[in-house]
Parts: sequence; C-alpha cells; structure tokens
Amino acid sequence: MSELYKERFRPQYHLTPPSGPMSDPNGMVYFEGVYHQFYQFTGRWGHARSRDLIHWDHLPLALVSDELGDIWSGCCVVDKVDTSGLFGGKAGLVALFTHYKEGLQSQSLAYSADGGASWTKYAGNPVIPNPGIRDFRDPKVLWHEPSGKWIMVVSVDKSVHFYSSDNLRAWQYESEFGKAQGSQAAVWECPDLFCLPIEGNVTRQKWVLHVSIGDNRETDGSTAQYFIGEFDGRRFTNDDVTGKQILWTDYGQDFYAAVTYSDLPQEDGRSIWLGWTSNWKYPFAGPTAPWKGGMSIPRTLTLQEDSEGLITLCQRPIDELKRLRTDAFRFTNVALEDGSVKLDYKGASYELIADIEWKDADSFGLRVLCSADGSEAAHIGYDAVTGTVFVDRTFASQNEFINREGAPFHFGKRFTAPCKGVQNRIMFHAFIDESVIELFLGNGEKVFTVLVYPQADSQGVELFAHGGAALFNSVEVYRLKSIWNK
Repeated sequence: MSELYKERFRPQYHLTPPSGPMSDPNGMVYFEGVYHQFYQFTGRWGHARSRDLIHWDHLPLALVSDELGDIWSGCCVVDKVDTSGLFGGKAGLVALFTHYKEGLQSQSLAYSADGGASWTKYAGNPVIPNPGIRDFRDPKVLWHEPSGKWIMVVSVDKSVHFYSSDNLRAWQYESEFGKAQGSQAAVWECPDLFCLPIEGNVTRQKWVLHVSIGDNRETDGSTAQYFIGEFDGRRFTNDDVTGKQILWTDYGQDFYAAVTYSDLPQEDGRSIWLGWTSNWKYPFAGPTAPWKGGMSIPRTLTLQEDSEGLITLCQRPIDELKRLRTDAFRFTNVALEDGSVKLDYKGASYELIADIEWKDADSFGLRVLCSADGSEAAHIGYDAVTGTVFVDRTFASQNEFINREGAPFHFGKRFTAPCKGVQNRIMFHAFIDESVIELFLGNGEKVFTVLVYPQADSQGVELFAHGGAALFNSVEVYRLKSIWNK
C-alpha cells in the first residue's frame, strides 16, 4: 500500500481510483458539508467524497447491479423538503440513474437517508420505463423554481428529452430538443442543464444545455458541445435560430461526460463541474496500472459576452487549487527570436501561468514534460500565421496503442482552437500533472484537456519562438503538492 498513488503516470492532484476503471462522473452533489463524487465503475457507481473538492476519500461502491440490470450514469439531488415522501419529512439524497439490461435502458431511483453512506433502490423502479427507444440514458435532474417542479433531461440518440415531476417518482414527458441542432456526429450522452448569469450583468441569465458526443470519425473520437438559450420549465429554445452553430466544450480530446455539482451552497455562488479525462476512442488503453481513467480538476463556469454579442461558456480552475502551491518559480522578460531557452525548473505536477507578447514570430510557446535531450516534449503554443492556439502531444507520448476493438491506433496528435489574441498578447494558464495537461486561455473561453504518457525523466520546461521575436513578460511556475500524501 505504501506505493499506491506513486505509480508511473499517476496524477498527483487529480481524482483517480485506487484501482480499476473510472469513467463518467455521476451523482455529483453537495450535502451537509460534503461533496460527493460518484462515477462509473464497470456498471456500478464508485464513490468518493471531499470537503474541499481537492482532497478525496474513497468509499465502498454505492450502487451495484440488480435484477433490473447494471447501473449506468445518472445524478443526485438533495430533496430538501421531502417532495418524494421517502424521508419522513426530513432532507435526503435521491439518485436518478439508468438501469441497463439486455439492450434495454430505463430510468430508476435510489435514495439515502444517511448522507450517502447507504442506498435503497426504490421499489417502483423503473420510474420511467423505456418508451421503445434504443438510446435512452443518463438522467440529470434539477429543481426549476419558476415552475415549482423537478426537471429531468435524458439523452435520446442525437437529442434530449425533458420530463417534469412533483415528487421525483412520477415523471411526465414535456418536450424534445436536438433534431438538426449542433453536431450530430454521434449519440448524445450525459446531458446537463443549468442557468448562469452573464459576467458584468448578473440580472441577465441564460440557460446552458450541455451534451457529450460519443466516439465518431467526424471528430476523431468522442467530444462535447453546448447550447445557449432559454428554458421555460418545459422546452429549451436555442438562441441560434439556425441550429447550425457548434460550440465546443473542450478543444483537446480528453474531457468527457462533464456535469455540474447539484445543490452547491447558495452563499458559494459558483457553478462547478468536472469531466472524465479520457476518450471513447481509447477509453482504457493507456499504459496505467493498477488504475484506468480519472477526473479533470474541478472548474467554475461563467458566461461571457463579446462585442459581437456571442455568449461563450468560460471554464476556470477553482481557487481551492491554490492551496496546493508550494515552491514558486518566476521568470520575467525573456526575449526570444527564433530560438529556445530552458527554464531552471524540473517537475511533472505543477501549475504554470505565462504572459506572452509577440512581434513578428510565426509561432511561440512552451515545451513541457521535456526530456533532457529535447527529443520528447508536449508543446503548448500559439500559431500567429493561422491565429490558433495548439497543444501538441505528437512528440510527448507513447503513441501506439490498441483500442477497445482490438485495433491499433495512433495516439499522437496536435489539437488546435481559433484565438485572436488581444494586441498581440496572450495568457496561458496550464495544469500539468504527470499524464494530464489542462490549458485555460485568457478568461477560460477556450480550454484544452490532453493526456500524455512521457518518459519518467521528461520533466523539463522550455520556452520557444519560431520565425521571429516573442517576449515572455512573465512565466510563473508553482509546484503542487500531492493530495494523496497523508
């Protein structure tokens, strides 16, 4: 046990299971001072809990298979006034999830009167029987104050269905959204629906409908998208009347099934989510043991409106991560012209903030997880010729794997996102953690989540500029301590 959480590639400040495969985050809820993180664990719900969203304790499995089938993805809510009648007038936790058996998917309920320590399956399951649809899964529930009802959004092929309920046990179909909307590259999964104010105008709010998109050739793997619009308790209306606009959630390849935590304290004032750091193109193919899969860092969500009226979902690392900072390294006014420089830093679990200006450079940025000879590194940078930010793991990883169909595939890839930069200046905020890179641009309007599998001694950091000059005004590096050191 002394070597657990010290294995090669094991992230040190990301949630991962002690052993076995972790996938979709499920049942994310805050109750009586505790954040509960349930997750998919081979047709069951794994369970971890935290008081700060940073340090986690692992608990026994919460929900396991029964005569109705395996336990697939779902959610938890706090039934504060016992609308369900399951708690004798007190508050309790209610989980809504998908039962899966022999190709049939239906929605079921379980409840906990002891703060999530034990769960009882509802005797009337399923609460929404399968209506004759192949893909019918991943319920997410919220309380809709204007209508005074519980609302459920469920994935249905390449769309979602909305249901309403007074008591979490009996559900009424309300509407559908999705036909000819956004990306239709593959089945929609793990939907979420939440309301956020627009920054700078808290009285103006918009609804966000988020869906993940399964493995497909069009996007070379699984991905996720969101829609901005209005929700009246029955129907979601997309602000984009054409339905053709695609708003991508993450520009890397390893952020999937993200859903928000339910019932965060009102005084907190944040919306927070996290996602599974993998891809259904290669869900458990990475060279990690005894665990497979993990979660991203938790991220706060806001909406930002640009000068042209486009509203964007912004994701930012939660402030609690700053508590993990230990040694700080700061490098200032590093000017480069078609060259590179090594920083006096080595590590594989850290936070990095870079403020960069460029003059006539074609491209510039940072190489992280560098080998001593420079042959291996992940590249985080900006291409001024094309106006794109990139994260490139082509030369940073073991690159040849076998996917879940038993076929070989090439893992190395360059990921890009359009980004204008402001007055030839850009801010990179990156979290590097052994085998996970998360990059936040500016105010979090663009995000990359990318897995890498470097050699154990690839721990250097370099700055580079090609085709002209760039000025690194400041590069701050914070070593982050492990959350698993007791």
